[in-house]
Amino acid sequence: MFLTNLAVSAGAVAVLLGLVFAISVRRDRHDLIDVAWGLGFALVAAVSLALASQPNVLIAVLTMIWGVRLAVHIGIRNHGKPEDRRYVEIRQRSNGNLHLAYKVYLTQGLILLFVSLPVQVAQYIPAPPVWLVVLGALIWLIGFVFETVGDWQLSQFKADPANKGKLMTTGLWRYTRHPNYFGDAAVWTGLYVLACATWAGAATILSPVLMIWLLVNGSGKPLTEKHMRKSRPEYAEYADRTSGFFPLPPKRV
Repeated sequence: MFLTNLAVSAGAVAVLLGLVFAISVRRDRHDLIDVAWGLGFALVAAVSLALASQPNVLIAVLTMIWGVRLAVHIGIRNHGKPEDRRYVEIRQRSNGNLHLAYKVYLTQGLILLFVSLPVQVAQYIPAPPVWLVVLGALIWLIGFVFETVGDWQLSQFKADPANKGKLMTTGLWRYTRHPNYFGDAAVWTGLYVLACATWAGAATILSPVLMIWLLVNGSGKPLTEKHMRKSRPEYAEYADRTSGFFPLPPKRV
């Protein structure tokens, strides 16, 4: 039954990304896939819950809340702005739309399915004990608050004309240079904990590990900081006193 779930989830993600790809080709910009990233996780959670043999409503609902919130935030953030520089650079290095489909859409689809394994497996194992539910939900909540509040603080900062050209260094951004990435990492750690009722759930440990690795060493933190160091001379001083990922009190420089 789990393999059926995995196959149906893969089909649903393929349809979603195929639709996004067709729209993106027509629009001649491909950063819409960032919106589809969160929606894809919500879709997998919904499919898994619908097919579940032992439904775990909590893990599915928490995943859907996170995914939809992220998709809405990115959609609003990107509306009316030029295409994300990352996709502009990828398109310049790609040999046509088919190469782009393989390089971006297929890769993100496979990563999405792998990272979401704890959410899928949780629907086919017994419910976790209460203490594990409390622990997982608490970790998820910490991550969700950090990500949501961090994104909100940054959007409010950028919306103020007085802050044009300035660097965000207050609020949660005073304690970590990436409260949104830290929030993502905590969210998926919490979801993994909720799936650890049996060895099958615990065996999906590589799923949150991959997500955290991508945030810290892959397409998250490194690309963002590379751009910020080039465009904002004051970023180096900010980086010297502010934790790169895990929230910590700022250093005295």
